[in-house]
Amino acid sequence: MSATAFERFVPSPRVVGESLRSTVLGSFWLDGVGGAKFPRFAGRASADLLVVGAGYTGLWTALLAKQRDPDARVVVLEAKSVGWAASGRNGGFCEATLTHGETNGRARFAAEYDQLERLGRENLDEIERTVADLGLRCDFERTGSLAVATEGYQVAELRDAANDAHTMFFDAAAVQSELASPTYRAALWSKRDSALVHPGKLAAELARACADAGIQIFENSPARSLTAAPGQISVATERGSVSATRVALATNAFPSLLKRFRLHTVPVYDYVLMTDPLTDAQLASIGWQHRQGVADSANQFHYYRLSADNRILWGGYDAIYHYGGRIRQQYEDRPQTFAKLAAHFFTTFPQLEGVRFGHRWAGVIDTSTRFSAFFGRAHDGRVSHAAGFTGLGVAATRFAANVMLDHLAGLETERTALEMVRSIPVPFPPEPAAFLGVQATRWALDRADHHDGQRNLLLRTLDAVGLGFDS
Repeated sequence: MSATAFERFVPSPRVVGESLRSTVLGSFWLDGVGGAKFPRFAGRASADLLVVGAGYTGLWTALLAKQRDPDARVVVLEAKSVGWAASGRNGGFCEATLTHGETNGRARFAAEYDQLERLGRENLDEIERTVADLGLRCDFERTGSLAVATEGYQVAELRDAANDAHTMFFDAAAVQSELASPTYRAALWSKRDSALVHPGKLAAELARACADAGIQIFENSPARSLTAAPGQISVATERGSVSATRVALATNAFPSLLKRFRLHTVPVYDYVLMTDPLTDAQLASIGWQHRQGVADSANQFHYYRLSADNRILWGGYDAIYHYGGRIRQQYEDRPQTFAKLAAHFFTTFPQLEGVRFGHRWAGVIDTSTRFSAFFGRAHDGRVSHAAGFTGLGVAATRFAANVMLDHLAGLETERTALEMVRSIPVPFPPEPAAFLGVQATRWALDRADHHDGQRNLLLRTLDAVGLGFDS
């Protein structure tokens, strides 16, 4: 078993401890964003479209519905506040991929992957146009992404992927002039398939655009149940109910109002650190003039990026599933994971010793067994459901919104004809099998990272039955 870069170069515990001494528990993206506050729902109301959930999926669904039909009565119910969950806690990587990357996409949807790749790029282009057309103030930057190799066996894969004018390969010497780290063996800059956004601002600005379009948003109004009757769907809340002709469910990792889909996702906790703003000298010590989003190439990978004010967001590596699929506030503070992340940060950038982390937080990823979104319908097509984005949903949620609206309108489109859209992934097994399976897979992925990427029998078996994961 070979040590990884993060075990070969270990920073001083003192450096790690000092960096975490004054962190605040809570998402930096949601700290001071502001935005409109919306009322709590009470009483009875009717709508042409009811959207449950005011994260990206729900907000895009509401906004696009209103753009399709300006006269439609659209209502959004949110259990807490706009963007408070995954939409306000992610890294802000707005990726073109709809399939959690090319390797995953080709493995599961080989016959239509090129089409999915094109649709994903068109979707990202449309997001960029919407940001400009509606004046969404969300720090949108079309910087591309940098995949870095921290182990020798990862270099060839990156070199082979540099296959067009939109990608640039850096060898071990060249990458240091792009982003300087002693752990880097190579890198690949993909220039067109990724952008960066401020997640909290994007959610707040989408909500503003919805309100400007005449959409009613209600916060602190959790949906409790869904019942169908001829001609209408009724969704009950704590203080009333909304009757609608059509309903779109956008609840991410939280249990769907359609019980049939409750085993199709599991909530996995992802952890993040955010530094204080770097000084000009600190930023110059690492380079990063092109401000790409970055991820390393291991199974247990880190992702990182610069904010508009030159903080470094640093997240990933640990992915924690709690027995029973529970979502609890206390799970958001995990000192051992934050210490591990901080150590890996200083392994990557030892020249930044002395930098402190201002914020630490966690968010829940709605993981599906195919690691990309899936879609469901119920009640004669009057209810649509999308979930399972598995951590790459910032852009894909807009595509999902269009799929749900196509379904609810009874339209046959290029999107609805996709096998990815028509098929449903295998559900997770009930407990205790789900917990044991997730832990065994995490162990196997860790072993692969320590054996030059070689996948053991468990991972090869999961690959053979279509359940494998490759970051």
